[in-house]
Amino acid sequence: MVVDAQLVTQTLVAKIGAWARELGFSQIGIAGIDLRSAEAGLAAWLAQGFHGEMDYMAAHGMRRARPAELVPGTASVITARMDYLPKDTPEGWQAIEFSRLQRPGEGIVSVYARGRDYHKVLRSRLQKLADRIAAEIGPFGHRVFTDSAPVMEAELAARSGQGWRGKHTLVLNREGGSMFFLGEIYVDLELPPSAPVAPHCGSCSACMEVCPTQAIVGPHRLDARRCISYLSIEHAGPIPEALRPLMGNRIYGCDDCQLICPWNKFASPATLSDFDARAGFADQSLAALFAWSEEEFLRRTEGGPIRRIGHERWLRNIAVALGNALRAGDAEAAAALATRRDHSSALVREHVAWALAQLPAAVSAADSTQRAG
Repeated sequence: MVVDAQLVTQTLVAKIGAWARELGFSQIGIAGIDLRSAEAGLAAWLAQGFHGEMDYMAAHGMRRARPAELVPGTASVITARMDYLPKDTPEGWQAIEFSRLQRPGEGIVSVYARGRDYHKVLRSRLQKLADRIAAEIGPFGHRVFTDSAPVMEAELAARSGQGWRGKHTLVLNREGGSMFFLGEIYVDLELPPSAPVAPHCGSCSACMEVCPTQAIVGPHRLDARRCISYLSIEHAGPIPEALRPLMGNRIYGCDDCQLICPWNKFASPATLSDFDARAGFADQSLAALFAWSEEEFLRRTEGGPIRRIGHERWLRNIAVALGNALRAGDAEAAAALATRRDHSSALVREHVAWALAQLPAAVSAADSTQRAG
C-alpha cells in the first residue's frame, strides 16, 4: 500500500516509542531489511552444525536474513525490547542466583521462565502497538513476531540500536543489560532506521569463561549442542552423558552467562506483573518437582513457557539434576529417583538409571577422602 510520505517521519517513530512504553516495552528501534552482510555468518554457523537438532534453523536457511521474502512487501522492521526481571527482584540478584547453584538439592529454572509465557505477552502487545499505528495512519501491511518464525531477532535488534551483540551472542544494552525479550513488527512502511550503538564488551570474556559446558566456543560463536538451555529445552532425546554432570541443578534453561555479565547490574525490573515468579519455580527442592504428576505439571505450567517441553522431558532434566545431587552427597536424591525407576517412558528410565549410578561414585569418593585422611 502507499502511505502519505509526510506521515512516515521521525515524528511517527517517536509516537510509536511512546505508545510502546505505555504497553510495557522498554524501547523500540527501526531496522532496514538488507541483512545480506549477516548471511555468511549464519551459513557458517549452520554448516558447523552448531544448531544441533533445531532443524527448522536450517530448513528456513537464508530466509532469516531476508525479511521481504518472509513477509512480501516488508520495507522496515520495528524492533521492541521488554524487560523481564520480576518486579520484586532484590539488589544483588545476580549473586543470589549464583548462590542457588550451590544448593544441589534445589531445582533451578531460568529467570525468564518463572512467569508467564513471553510469547503470549509480547505477541499480544506487539499487535496492540500495530493497531495503534493503524489508528494513527490508517491500515498498513504488517506482521508481528516474537521468537516464533525465521527472524534474525538479535541481528535486527542490534542494527536498530537496541544494543550490541555480546560475546555470548545475546544483545546487551547499557541501561538494561540482557534481561529482556525481543519482538518485531515487519511493516510495509518506509521508516527511518535507528542508529546502531557501539559494542562495550571490551576485553571482558566472563560469559565465555563461566559457561558450565563451554558452549561459547569463541566470541560471538555459540555451539547450541553444548548449551544447557538447548539441552534442557530444545533437545528431545537423551542428554549426552558427558554433559550431564556439567548441568548441575539447572532443570530448565541456564542464566550463567547473563549472571556473570557486568552490564546486568543495570538490568531493570519489568513493568508488567506477567513476569513475576510463579509459586513452585524458585526455591523448590528437586525431589518435590520430580514428584509432580503429569496432571500437576500441566496445571502448574499452564500459560507458562515450561509447558512446551512436556512432562517427560521435565522428568528427564530433573533426573539428571538429582544424579548430580547424589554426587554432591544429597542422600534424599536416591529416594526421589527410586519413585521413577519403572516409569513408562524409556527416556525417563534411562536418565533415572544413570542418576542412581552416581551414588556409588559419590560413596566411593567419600571413602577415598576418609582413607586419605
